[in-house]
Amino acid sequence: MEEELRDMKAHKAYYNMLHFVSDAQQGIPKLCPCESITKEFVEEEDTYDYLPGKRYFICKDYKNDGLHFRQPWVMGVQQEIKRLKQRFHEQEKLLRECEALKAQVKMLLQRVSELERVR
Repeated sequence: MEEELRDMKAHKAYYNMLHFVSDAQQGIPKLCPCESITKEFVEEEDTYDYLPGKRYFICKDYKNDGLHFRQPWVMGVQQEIKRLKQRFHEQEKLLRECEALKAQVKMLLQRVSELERVR
């Protein structure tokens, strides 16, 4: 019974790790779930027209077991650009709101100075 329970926990840990790896592959990966750094890799054998090969973000200790990163470069860069665009639009919206608040503060300061003159 204990051996079966250990085996079940090991399988669960393995499936959780697969899930973490698939969820973590968004944007340009910095670290692999195995805590190894990722690097750019060009597969020389896979050439297309004038391009020198396919590019990947790959774990330094890559093994084809599903627990390490090997993400196409284009996908990572596209996701990173999408994320940066979203952050840019959020910052732009915040800046517009700040400008509106700045105008309101300026108007309130003018009204306060007018009220002080009336006294």
